[in-house]
Amino acid sequence: MKTPLLFSAICSGCLLACGGAPEAGTSKLVANDARIDEIIAGMTLEEKIAMLHGKHMFTSEGIPRLNIPEMIYSDGPFGIREEMEPDSWAPLGLRNDSSTFFPTGSALAATWSEELAYAYGTGMAREARLRGKDMLLGPAINIQRLPTGGRTYEYFSEDPFLSARLSVGYTRGVQDNGVAACLKHFALNNQEQNRGMVDVTVSPRAMREIYLPPFEAAVVEGDAYGVMAAYNKVGGAWCSENDMLQNRILRDEWGFKGLIVSDWGGTHNTVNAALYGLDVEMPGGRFFGQALLDSVQAGIVPVEVIDKKVKNILRVRMAIDPVPPEQANATITAKPEQAQIAYDVAAKSIVLLKNEASLLPLDLNTCKKIAVIGENAICMMASGGVGAGVKAYNEITPLAGLQNRIGDKAELIYAQGYKGYTKQERENWLNRTSPYRDADAGLLAEAVQVAKEADVVLFIGGDNREIQTEGSDRTAITLPSGQDQLIAAIAAVNPKIISILVTGAPLDLRVVERYSPAMLISWFNGSEGGHALADVLLGTVSPSGKLPFTFPVKLEDSPAYALGNYPQEPPGADIFIRLMQNQPLTPEENEKNKAYYSEELLVGYRWFDTRHVEPLYPFGHGLSYATFEYADLHTSKETYKPGDDIQVRLELKNTGNTDADEVVQLYVHRVGSTVEWPLKELKAFRRVSLKAGESKAVELSFPVSQLRYWDEAAYGWALESGAIELLAGSSSRDIRLAKEVEVKL
Repeated sequence: MKTPLLFSAICSGCLLACGGAPEAGTSKLVANDARIDEIIAGMTLEEKIAMLHGKHMFTSEGIPRLNIPEMIYSDGPFGIREEMEPDSWAPLGLRNDSSTFFPTGSALAATWSEELAYAYGTGMAREARLRGKDMLLGPAINIQRLPTGGRTYEYFSEDPFLSARLSVGYTRGVQDNGVAACLKHFALNNQEQNRGMVDVTVSPRAMREIYLPPFEAAVVEGDAYGVMAAYNKVGGAWCSENDMLQNRILRDEWGFKGLIVSDWGGTHNTVNAALYGLDVEMPGGRFFGQALLDSVQAGIVPVEVIDKKVKNILRVRMAIDPVPPEQANATITAKPEQAQIAYDVAAKSIVLLKNEASLLPLDLNTCKKIAVIGENAICMMASGGVGAGVKAYNEITPLAGLQNRIGDKAELIYAQGYKGYTKQERENWLNRTSPYRDADAGLLAEAVQVAKEADVVLFIGGDNREIQTEGSDRTAITLPSGQDQLIAAIAAVNPKIISILVTGAPLDLRVVERYSPAMLISWFNGSEGGHALADVLLGTVSPSGKLPFTFPVKLEDSPAYALGNYPQEPPGADIFIRLMQNQPLTPEENEKNKAYYSEELLVGYRWFDTRHVEPLYPFGHGLSYATFEYADLHTSKETYKPGDDIQVRLELKNTGNTDADEVVQLYVHRVGSTVEWPLKELKAFRRVSLKAGESKAVELSFPVSQLRYWDEAAYGWALESGAIELLAGSSSRDIRLAKEVEVKL
């Protein structure tokens, strides 16, 4: 009976064992290092190797002889995946494994709230603990480089600063509640087309300033315990065996002390992966099983390398108290507390794009007959497509939310309007049918008739989870299933149209905007999304979401498309699909294409602003039922030095008649710089709640170090002297106040 007590003491008594808490700025993971070294010294080589690869589909081995439990992983990042057969993707069919469906990544990002990101992580961790999980495979924090990116809905933003703040909040929320976070996908996993083969060529400066900051912040500030290597290559090396990314940057520069796990099926080589940073191969042991044991015994891979990997794993294992097996899945996973978090995120994520003639909020005194048109009014978004989904305990659709909130105060008339893209249409990956087809004549006629009879039309369109999916990028951003034809036909008989677009990524809204006096983005918005949408439409909640990415006028305006550096070769079967079919990639496929990030720093709004390209809706845009007045911007000093914080203060007043939130955004423009920069960059933001007529002083700050650039010649960060203009406003294109200050070295 001594070994169980041994592990319990290591986990819960680490501060006593190690003589106190770790020093400030060091990872909590190092608290047990001395004891871990003793354990490793007593392990056999076979025990060590067993820990370095998958034992089952979502489990890696512990040390049975010492009763140190295995590591149990859970798919995320927006809900705890249902329980599966140990060695397959087939669900177990349990009754207790239905979880809360949290709004997806772009919805969380639209809240512009690190506090809500923390709450989100808290909710995810609570449900993971109920299911006996040790490590959550999330957050997903890659930069949204492409409007068509298949996982845009999972990721946060096109902006590295916004993504970084949300990543820190999410990571801390998860780990403060007893579960390890695993940041994914490290790094530069910015496309799904050929993600298992593509080789990213990116400048060191763009990599450091655009694509790595969310990971760095979550590691350095959030003390993330895990990192997942991406499928793709960077600079000619697979991410799972990339010395620059995993050893030199992640571990040596950022001080990462946790474990690096492969994406499922993302390991390609035994020796390279072992030497260049990977700790755990998932889900099997093709490379880190017998092949790795043989390599060590042959003297190709040093035992010291294996010991470091085991140490990284044990650090995480001992930082996370295991859930006793008899307590896992003992009760239903989804809980009311998590549903409330999902609601809060959804309600603050909805973006009001336009509201001509104050058509919103709905007045039920005059809108007695409301037409609800569009399949997305009833479509469930918790699952679909390839990859992680959620077996949702419940999901309130837009139509259900309206019915629950309106009751008998008005008549709701529903018409499907269009046929959404289906799983069956998507499943043939090489020759899939296109969702961008003409409208269904019968459904269109029915919708027109319903619209004729209504006081107002709620058109609920957008994409679904079969279109925006892991494993493939979209071929267009136009609305599928003939929705543009449908809305034009509706407008011909009833011009009072409020369009609600359900999406996780940018859409081409030129036609919809022409016919819609009011428009909102409601995202793949989780278990309570329908209630949140109804509350915004009815004015119970004033919309306060802000776009986390740019909506271009047309796809060709976005940087990668404008420069012709995407797409590359026509896609083959995705690596994850091939894994499930037990078909490894051929050498020819492995060398299939390269992705050249020739837009450099000009990702998202940086491109549109610097190249003077007008977006349809800019980064940071989002209206309210209130109006806000910005005034009296001033700074703590006129001149700042390295090590200072630039502190900005302004007065914000709600000049409307309703309580509302505003997100104040602070951008920086370099004046007369000799270094090439985007026109402006986000450096701070704050969500502020104001009652009608209320004023508040809003303080924003950021360290001068955030003004650094990566000097490629010196291979390091550099800061230049000169004037900078501080720009405060409601979006990247709605700047209300400006002030110039000086930075002096």
